[in-house]
Amino acid sequence: MTEAKTTRAERMAMPLARDSIRKIAESVGGCLRPVQLRRTDTVTGAVEQVMVPCRATLASVCPPCAERAKRLRAIQCREGWHLENEPNLTPASPDETQEYWLILRAEAQVRRDQAEARGEGSAELDALIGELDAEITRSGVRGSVTTPGNSGKARVRRVRSTRRRQDAAALPKRKISPHTVGKVFTASDGKSYQPSMFLTLTCDSYGKVCDDGTPVVPGSYDYRQAARDALHFAALTDRFIQNLRRVLGYDAQYFGAVEPQRRLAPHLHMAIRGAVPRALVRQVLAATYHQVWWPSTEVVRYDGDELPVWDETLGTYLDPETGEVLPTWDEALDAIGPDDQPLHVARFGREFRAEGVLAGSKDAARCIRYLTKYLTKQVADCHQAGTDAQRAHVDRLTEALRFEPCSPTCANWLRYGVQPKNARPGLRPGCCKGKAHRPEHLGYSGQRVLASRKWSGKTLADHRADKKARLLATLGMDQAPDPGRYSWHVVTPSDHDHLPYERRLLYVVAERARLKTAFDEARRRAAAASDPSATGRAA
Repeated sequence: MTEAKTTRAERMAMPLARDSIRKIAESVGGCLRPVQLRRTDTVTGAVEQVMVPCRATLASVCPPCAERAKRLRAIQCREGWHLENEPNLTPASPDETQEYWLILRAEAQVRRDQAEARGEGSAELDALIGELDAEITRSGVRGSVTTPGNSGKARVRRVRSTRRRQDAAALPKRKISPHTVGKVFTASDGKSYQPSMFLTLTCDSYGKVCDDGTPVVPGSYDYRQAARDALHFAALTDRFIQNLRRVLGYDAQYFGAVEPQRRLAPHLHMAIRGAVPRALVRQVLAATYHQVWWPSTEVVRYDGDELPVWDETLGTYLDPETGEVLPTWDEALDAIGPDDQPLHVARFGREFRAEGVLAGSKDAARCIRYLTKYLTKQVADCHQAGTDAQRAHVDRLTEALRFEPCSPTCANWLRYGVQPKNARPGLRPGCCKGKAHRPEHLGYSGQRVLASRKWSGKTLADHRADKKARLLATLGMDQAPDPGRYSWHVVTPSDHDHLPYERRLLYVVAERARLKTAFDEARRRAAAASDPSATGRAA
């Protein structure tokens, strides 16, 4: 029997049905880009289609998953901010699920090594090992199976002077203690307080700006300085944390988030465990800087169509006229003399905001909401350009970033007569694909969330596992299924059982409805257990 053809009316109604299903799935908190997995019961042979969330962190990709990721970051921030005792960093013993995957990984590695010793191909085993490594990472095993690479090349270390700049303030140093919790203060009434800090740091001024963030005089606004500060803001933040720890004398922990100001400069909000005097913060800011020792970009050697050409035989870039080999990245760094100046010196601005916050206070909840407010958006989407002046300001900053080198591997180095690190054919100045050169990032290439290693003593996978354990306990499902009983496979569009997008969303809606019913029933049982008379009255 042949399948009936869809009519024109049905084809026209399909997009409408898809939009309706998407709205319903989003309203119940279901993922809009579910990944279809095939779960096979190795005992009974039963096959079931399971939809897992995509775990996107941007609302433009999947709003429900982005909102869940935002809430998870809020949990991470809250659990680590006001710790009174040192976090336990001892890795927990692997559970049955983790032990199962680790044993499979070990067996696969042995088979792979034996096949290589026999001179046989190992492509399938390499793919299997990659899948097992991904599964082990998802299960939360720490530092378990990474294999260090060996390039066989000796690393050349260039020694720079450690002498501080003469225009930087002196930085007092203390012997750093390994503890991470802050100082406890005792009031006159005998009450003890252990406050922490909320800091807001900004970049220096590049020129006067209006209330909407646009320059008063665009021609005098230093876009080049603004672009370079954005490119190296992450390194400057690291240097600030290092200096702060040296002054405090203990291993201060932090949780930060980066967003742009109205003038589009990077803006850092940071929760720091322990109290930090404002005078000390001001002193550390005055002494903090980051020097970028890169080749000079003052002279543009190649522009337009006259660009360096790639030589396949030599595997290097040549001058288009003379045929000379361009200096490599290492050679360009070696050419920087002791009397030369760094390409750029990044500093924070003088203005900052610092406030003490107590655990469990309204200020703590407000600061956590502020830290996670824009995590579901791209950097450029945090402050939409709504006027012609704002859009022109964005365009001018983007143009300043276009030919500014973002990293040692940036293609823009060819413009200044230097081969990028790890040069390859096809590089073209102004067309770098690095994160910093994308318009949605405004030159910032670092992580949006900055969390220190000892913040809460847990990774995001640990926090996610804790949340899952709480949900299972609420539903009365403390017993985890046998991990060896099921086999999982990703269903691709070429598979016979791949479901259309609308049907995958229907699976998501049905699963969310099932979970809601289970939670309502769990709450009803909890309420009945706490107040047995309520059941009798309801009956």
